[in-house]
Amino acid sequence: MRLFFSCLFLVSFLNVFSQEAKTELLPQVKVDSLYREDQFYFAVTYNLLVQAPAGLKQDKFSAGISLGFLRDMPINKDRTVAIATGLGLSYKNYYQNLTIQNVEGNLVYDVNSYDAFNSNKFRQYLVDLPIEFRWRNSTYESYKFWRIYGGIKFSYVFSDKSIFRDGENTYVVRNNPDVNKFQYGVYLSTGYNTWNVYAYYGLKPLFKSAQTVNGENIDMRTMNIGLIFYIL
Repeated sequence: MRLFFSCLFLVSFLNVFSQEAKTELLPQVKVDSLYREDQFYFAVTYNLLVQAPAGLKQDKFSAGISLGFLRDMPINKDRTVAIATGLGLSYKNYYQNLTIQNVEGNLVYDVNSYDAFNSNKFRQYLVDLPIEFRWRNSTYESYKFWRIYGGIKFSYVFSDKSIFRDGENTYVVRNNPDVNKFQYGVYLSTGYNTWNVYAYYGLKPLFKSAQTVNGENIDMRTMNIGLIFYIL
């Protein structure tokens, strides 16, 4: 009988000790109420030319790609309203019938029918500085939320190239001096979680106002429509 009670006491002691040990090993969850939505972004767009000269048309799919990083700076207590700024890179491609040729050191612009050439495209590579105002219904407990982000984006064209092929010859113009190197425009992105629709409208013409085609100023701007993905 004494041996029985001794064993029972030992088992009870070990059980209590085990429970205390388990309680001490439980991790403490620390709530971050001062979270920020710092994000990497990646956008895929279809590029449109607006306010273009008469007769200018686009052909094929003019694609664009943008990527970069945005730093989030909340401005209200709930951290649902914020300002963000960042840095990024963009590639924009345009298939259209505005041909650019270097004739004896002078750039000549013309709008041709698609029967007159095999391929004609214009490419730009840009450094972007976006500044945006943000609203979202996020919390520190969830990374999935609705958002509306809008702002202005400043860009610098550090490289551009137009390629014109007429079936026999290829004409290439690199770093066209008539291109407006500094660009800016307004944009809006909205959606839920990772998937968001995106639209950008350029406020500055792609080319300097002195350039004309068929007596009309080349005052066209760019509009980009597509999807943007935010990655924490």
